[in-house]
Amino acid sequence: MNLQHPSGLRDYLLGTTPADPSSSDLPAAGRWSVERTMLDRAAGTRGTFTGVVIFSPDGDGGLRFHEEGTVVWPAADADTFSGPATRDYLLRPADTPDAMDMLFPDGRPFHRMSFSPEASQDRHWCDPDTYRVTYLVHGEDEFSYVWDVTGPRKDLLLESVLRRLPGTVAAVDGLGSKP
Repeated sequence: MNLQHPSGLRDYLLGTTPADPSSSDLPAAGRWSVERTMLDRAAGTRGTFTGVVIFSPDGDGGLRFHEEGTVVWPAADADTFSGPATRDYLLRPADTPDAMDMLFPDGRPFHRMSFSPEASQDRHWCDPDTYRVTYLVHGEDEFSYVWDVTGPRKDLLLESVLRRLPGTVAAVDGLGSKP
């Protein structure tokens, strides 16, 4: 399915739509649950990440991407590690409203995020491995992306599904929390 949000990718991620401003039944602005499966193909190990992704306006027309949750991964001693994990990125407007350029927190380019058929795949080379990503939208409240990482150091498949969390639009503190 190729969903083209009428206001572009930024508004889709934030959960804002051209709607009746008097309506109080709007989705949570920028708050998504995330479930990720992680496969290390070389080692034959599997893990998971479960948490929340928050897209918040940065004041310059872009977005901040903040992810936090719990990772579960097999440890070297045949035990299982379970603990907190976070990551942050910046999203900047691209040359078309259906795409945004994702940057590392220090401003280095990472990849392009888009659901359009001609731009839903991108790659990032992180010496010496290649990261390939594919984005797919499943509707107004769900999308997924898959990272296929190959190279001499890594052989990973990371599959993430994000679902919009219910609530009201209120992104006042930069993390999408209600006042």
